[in-house]
Amino acid sequence: MRPELEQFRQKLNQYALEFAHKKALHGNNSAFDYSQLLDELTSREKQLSKHAGKVFALALENSPEAVLWDLAALFSGLPCVVLPSFFTPAQRAHCMMQSQVELAIASADMNEEMLAAGFTAQNAFWARTRTADPGLPSNTAKITYTSGTTGAPKGVCLSAEALLRVARELQSASQGSNPQRYLAVLPYAVLLENLGVYAALMTGAEVTVLPQQQMGITGASMVDWQRLLGTVVMSQAQSLILVPQLLLGLVTAIERNLLNSAQFRFVAVGGARISTDLLERAHAVGLPVFQGYGLSECASVVSLNRPNANRLGSVGRPLPHVQVRLGDDGEVMVRGSALLGYLGEQPLQDDWLATGDIGEFDADGYLYLKGRKKHQFITSFGRNVNPDWVEAELTQQGTIAQAFVHGEGLSRNLALLWPLDPACSDKTLACAVEQANKALPEYAQVRAWTRLSEPFTPNNQLLTSNGRLRREAILTRYHDTLSELMTD
Repeated sequence: MRPELEQFRQKLNQYALEFAHKKALHGNNSAFDYSQLLDELTSREKQLSKHAGKVFALALENSPEAVLWDLAALFSGLPCVVLPSFFTPAQRAHCMMQSQVELAIASADMNEEMLAAGFTAQNAFWARTRTADPGLPSNTAKITYTSGTTGAPKGVCLSAEALLRVARELQSASQGSNPQRYLAVLPYAVLLENLGVYAALMTGAEVTVLPQQQMGITGASMVDWQRLLGTVVMSQAQSLILVPQLLLGLVTAIERNLLNSAQFRFVAVGGARISTDLLERAHAVGLPVFQGYGLSECASVVSLNRPNANRLGSVGRPLPHVQVRLGDDGEVMVRGSALLGYLGEQPLQDDWLATGDIGEFDADGYLYLKGRKKHQFITSFGRNVNPDWVEAELTQQGTIAQAFVHGEGLSRNLALLWPLDPACSDKTLACAVEQANKALPEYAQVRAWTRLSEPFTPNNQLLTSNGRLRREAILTRYHDTLSELMTD
């Protein structure tokens, strides 16, 4: 067993002996103390060890079962794919086919999908025979799929060492505040939440893992705040990992005296750009918020603020095990915790990974992000969206001639539309948007739109001579219009 894995296993063994009856995992209908956690983990490892060499997939809601099977795969050496519930069935099918999953655990509502993908039920598992060599890099422990900047998400292959090193750094960052109860708020398919759970277990904390819907979170962006806040209170969570939109709700609740900030010891936030105003509001109500930055290709976290080194507006200093520098154009480059490779692509040739983000350092080494290098944007719920993909869906229905989609840091995606037939009704445009949304996962769907008074053209400087959108010019010209869409 590799050093990082061995160290993690020794911690779990230690906790099972030293405080055997302390609660480790708590879910909707089940709970495990640290002694039971170790027993359950060992049992699942034995089951998975019979399938050595196969790729294993998890398609479960947030639950202790999801955590236990994920850990069992980690320790047994089976490459694991955690399938996001917020992907479309077609995207999940792509993930399983590309990674050549042969063994899976799935919730009952996935039965039809699993059968359609060629699996058959075998005791506790779904199984099938692979049809090709997936070409996994050596030592792949996890294949995490990005949230899909196009219809076919990319598989990022990561080693156990990379994953657990980041988890250990998260645990180290929160150590001074000593949180003893952690609530998993994000979907477990999000790599950052995997690492949050690992880090909490490394400290011997109690981890609550509940289905998203039970907590009031539906799809990529719908939140029943009363239910979510109730869950936070009932779990007595002292530590959370949030995306900006969820942080906004938490801060607002504290400002309205619906929640007491004294409950919390360490709240990490990342996944998308966070306004300095929101961070200042969090600070004003005494919420211990620490902004970080990372990407799946670097095992999710590259830099992080922490209790004794927190600079509002920055994403913190780089973690000790990585090096970060800026390219000539300001692009953030990372070395030291990179992916093993993208599934189905040639191995990476450069030690330095280009992130696509533009940043700058201050004199004390804190990193500040200035925006995305390319068109891709990140919603306030941490979902990556390539607007070209959404715009293509909108303009391929035969109704919309031009579409501009925007959602950077927003809770919903907005669109500016020009119809193919200027005489078509708004109702017809609405039907076209609805039709396009059916082909998109929820996080990529357009939630608000407006009809343009004129098309984008080279003459009005909103289109290049070869027909490409001038995105920055459009954002500038229609800033007020887009702002109004957000407040409607």
